[in-house]
Amino acid sequence: MNRSTLVAAVSAIALAWAVSPALAQDVQALRIGTSVNGALTDGDAATTGDDAYRYDDYRFEARAGQRLEAVLRSEAFDAYLAIYADDADAPLTEDDDGLNEETNARLRFTPETSGTYILRARTLSGTDGGDYSLSLREREAPPRAPRPSGLRVGAEQTGELTGRDPELEDGGRYDAYAFRAAAGQRLIVTLKSEAFDPKVLVGRMNGADFVELAQNDDGPDDGLNSRLVFTAPTAGEYVIRAAALQEGEGRYTVGLTEAPPAPPAKPIAIGDSLDGNLNEDTGANDEGQRAEFYRFSVTAGQRVAIELSSKDFDTYLTLRKASDNSVVAEDDDGAGSGTDSRIAQTLEDAGDYVVEARAFSGDGEGRFKLKLEEVAPPPAPSALTFGQTVEGEITPDAPQDDEGKHYDAYVFSGTEGQRVQAILRSGDFDAVLAIGSAEDEFSALATDDDGLGEGTDSRLNLTLPSTGDYVIRASPLTGEDKGLYALELIDRGPEPKPGSVLVGATARGTLTVADALTEEGAYFDAYRFQAKKDEKLRITLVSNAFDAFIDLGEDGEDFSSIASDDDSLSDTHAKLDWTAPEDGWYVVRARSLGPNETGAYALTVERQP
Repeated sequence: MNRSTLVAAVSAIALAWAVSPALAQDVQALRIGTSVNGALTDGDAATTGDDAYRYDDYRFEARAGQRLEAVLRSEAFDAYLAIYADDADAPLTEDDDGLNEETNARLRFTPETSGTYILRARTLSGTDGGDYSLSLREREAPPRAPRPSGLRVGAEQTGELTGRDPELEDGGRYDAYAFRAAAGQRLIVTLKSEAFDPKVLVGRMNGADFVELAQNDDGPDDGLNSRLVFTAPTAGEYVIRAAALQEGEGRYTVGLTEAPPAPPAKPIAIGDSLDGNLNEDTGANDEGQRAEFYRFSVTAGQRVAIELSSKDFDTYLTLRKASDNSVVAEDDDGAGSGTDSRIAQTLEDAGDYVVEARAFSGDGEGRFKLKLEEVAPPPAPSALTFGQTVEGEITPDAPQDDEGKHYDAYVFSGTEGQRVQAILRSGDFDAVLAIGSAEDEFSALATDDDGLGEGTDSRLNLTLPSTGDYVIRASPLTGEDKGLYALELIDRGPEPKPGSVLVGATARGTLTVADALTEEGAYFDAYRFQAKKDEKLRITLVSNAFDAFIDLGEDGEDFSSIASDDDSLSDTHAKLDWTAPEDGWYVVRARSLGPNETGAYALTVERQP
């Protein structure tokens, strides 16, 4: 930010606010059986990226087997709850709208072990926040569930969910049905209702506890009704729970029938390419979708690429472990062009795997080509430092990403909150940039195609979420392109703090390439000012260097626009007449309308005449 001295003096309090760091997030203690009223504010913790949210964390102690219920209510934001084991990154369980009161959340949780847990009260998405109420209580022990009714293979039975039925752990009533199965027996469980959205669960009883083995909400091509193909792992008695996806009551029909044998998996070896055909004689997967299956073996750590292409239908690939049928990876259009599919995966466990080749719609038909090949693990990225420009070439021998595009990779080190910019230029191909963490397999934190605003060159801006090493991938937009490129890495420093301007004053400044950027790539300077409720203000932005644009928002860590203007003063000058809705501080952005525009400007905030 390159500003000249403001015409009006800035108060010492405003300056102190502008340079004060955000408060660190504290984890508050919460006892089971208590409630708290809180607020998600700009001082609270927030995640970054496309799925950013704001949150408060609460620590509590719980016993193994303790039945708990947390409720989060807010009129200001869509409430979301999550529970974590202490010091864990992944949640044990989550809930969005479980209370069935619009956007309020209810989470039910029974810990398997005694210890310390973290309850996270957060927004579903976004970082605006607001007031909320949070409670954590112990639920009463459930009434002893009645013995399940019997259900024979090949039979159907009608029933009705009512308020007198037993309750699931996550809410909602259910009826239970018992059946016997032999080891490896394949059965189809159906649940149909016109009164509620059915959900069917299959499991076994361990004393008084139900151990879930499988569940289904929506069967194929059957509206909201449920259809589950279940393979009994051992001989014995199993239990079906007929329930509603959300709390609901009414009549239903539950059925149990023999499932047809699983379609045989044809052998395919690594390095093979074969032709196939989906038609009316093709077998179906457990969801009733037409599919062909292929089985292959790998050694531990072997990396494979699977490609499915067809001119007749939109392809879909699924890769499973043969030992337990668990899904390893799925893909729709990952081949990088059209509707073909591609999975590139490093398989950590040795053994057999099964590829399922089908149409995206499930009933598509026509000819296809399936290719399975071994690919080399990604090479170590080259080192790249800030301020450096490297020249390279994408060749057919360059490594391929999961979408089949060739790329070159570079690694750099950064610190939390650092703003970095990468620019990729090429006269030979449409340039694409991606930045991700250097740990584990590459997963992009941010990508860009044409952000430089100069044809097909890329410019990617990212504020680093943590201190560590990051990888930049430079690639063409499509897998067929190749050629020369130049890649530049720039340290843009920390985000500039807003300046301040008093009502009745003019701030004169200059937009430069070191200023903050909007998501659209427009440079801006930000200014804080204070206004009283119903105060009528006029904000003008004049520049002979760029097309001026005024963007006004409430003061806070994350900017959210509440008013804006482009050309109300003239073709390229902006004027915004605005009435303050509440007492408080606001932020006005003096920015260009389009990306990559810089130059001098004058910003005035004054009372309307």
